[in-house]
Amino acid sequence: MSTPTTWRPEPGSEPTEACPISPVVDLVFSRWTTPILWVLHEHGTQRFVELERRIGVTPKVLTQRLRQLERDGLVRREIFAEVPPRVEYRITELGRSLHTVFAALGDWSGTHMSDVETARAAYTGPLPR
Repeated sequence: MSTPTTWRPEPGSEPTEACPISPVVDLVFSRWTTPILWVLHEHGTQRFVELERRIGVTPKVLTQRLRQLERDGLVRREIFAEVPPRVEYRITELGRSLHTVFAALGDWSGTHMSDVETARAAYTGPLPR
């Protein structure tokens, strides 16, 4: 049986740079990213208005998030030279590779969210703003 490797930050490294998953958390768990990726994974290629209806996000926010996801290689946009123009979005293989991450988080949620709710109910300190 192999021993799991233990990650340790470099001495003197900044806390924001020390955690190797911080960039991934910023990338994947920004507001609206997971719903967009989930819809594209579950329902396949979607037009903009289909995504807007399924997710319930404003057009401005959806446009911003889709551009970021396209820039990061998680979503592909295809433009069809038709009248009127048609644009479709689909999840890329890179985006699809996040499925295992989301599945693991789903499993964790199913196992532990009741514990989180219990801890929240028992908490008597000041609430975050």
